[in-house]
Formats: sequence, structure tokens, C-alpha cells
Amino acid sequence: MAHRLGLSVLIIGLLMSCIAEAGTVIVRKSSQPFDAFAVRDELQQQHEWQELLRQQQQLSILQSLPLTCIAVKGAFLYFNCGQHYYRPYQYQDQQLFIEINLAQEQ
Repeated sequence: MAHRLGLSVLIIGLLMSCIAEAGTVIVRKSSQPFDAFAVRDELQQQHEWQELLRQQQQLSILQSLPLTCIAVKGAFLYFNCGQHYYRPYQYQDQQLFIEINLAQEQ
């Protein structure tokens, strides 16, 4: 029984040591200036940058369309390329095609 109790205490101790893990800890002298708002603003900019990268990964841009695409003129011109739809977009004197979600566009 004592062996079992000791084993239980050991297991609980190991679990508690695994749970008590901290994130990044920065130690500085109290005489050093610290601007919490600047840190907050920097973290917000990093978050916005990561969000822009995530959105860019979802954006599909082509320089030329596959041969099987069909031009469709409705409320606006778009191209039906099988299961994908693209709108023409002029950028720096170059024609590009941006994938669209047709349900959201109409």
C-alpha cells in the first residue's frame, strides 16, 4: 500500500511539473524604460501581417487562363474554368486573373 501511495505521489508530481510550463519570460532592470503600449502595438502589427499572409495564401492569381475557360458576361465579365471562376484584373499594364467565389460576387 505504501509503495502504491509513493507511486501515485510520483505520478502526480510528474504531471504537475509538466503542466507548470511558462511562456517567454523577459527579465529587465527596473531602471530600463519600458513602453507596454509599444509592445502591444508591435504585437498587433505582427498579427495583422500574419493575417495578410494568410489571406494572400488563399488568393489565387493567374497570369494566363487554361485553354478550356469560357468567357461569361453577366453583371461583370468572368471566366468559367471548370470548377474555378476568374475575373480579369489590370495591374501595372498587365492582365491578371483573380479567382473568385461566384456565389459571393453575384
